[in-house]
Amino acid sequence: MILGIFDLSTYTVAHVVISLVAIAAGFIVAYGMLGSNRLEGWTALFLFTTVLTSLTGFGFPFDHVLPSHVVGVLSLVALLIAILGYYLYRLAGAWRWIYVVAALVALWFNVFVLIVQAFQKISFLQPLAPTQSEPAFQIAQGAALVVFIAMGIFAVRKFHPPAQA
Repeated sequence: MILGIFDLSTYTVAHVVISLVAIAAGFIVAYGMLGSNRLEGWTALFLFTTVLTSLTGFGFPFDHVLPSHVVGVLSLVALLIAILGYYLYRLAGAWRWIYVVAALVALWFNVFVLIVQAFQKISFLQPLAPTQSEPAFQIAQGAALVVFIAMGIFAVRKFHPPAQA
């Protein structure tokens, strides 16, 4: 039982669904950034579900701090910065690019974990990287990082939405 409500399999399914919604919404938001569009509803969905993904990640049973906990904390820090930049400081001045970078870092953390989980759980990927130190895993993570760095550079340059009151 987790939180006295869910069995582990139900909790896991809910966590995975929330994570996938967060990733999908995050890519839509990133696409909007490239077109200098705020996409208010998608942004709210992305930020909310990404926070929820990190928080629900801490609900799994554990007996010591794991790398996933470190990623969860770092993601929550990035999300706090993104939320402050977007909602409190309304993308004014430097908060525009700070928001872009923080939001994309949070999305990258989710994709990073997605890749980790894919190599752990998907049967045809497991043999390619059983210890996740093999070239297939490193190439997948490296390619994702390069894509996110490029996306971040373009988004910082292109995301200049009109000022909001």
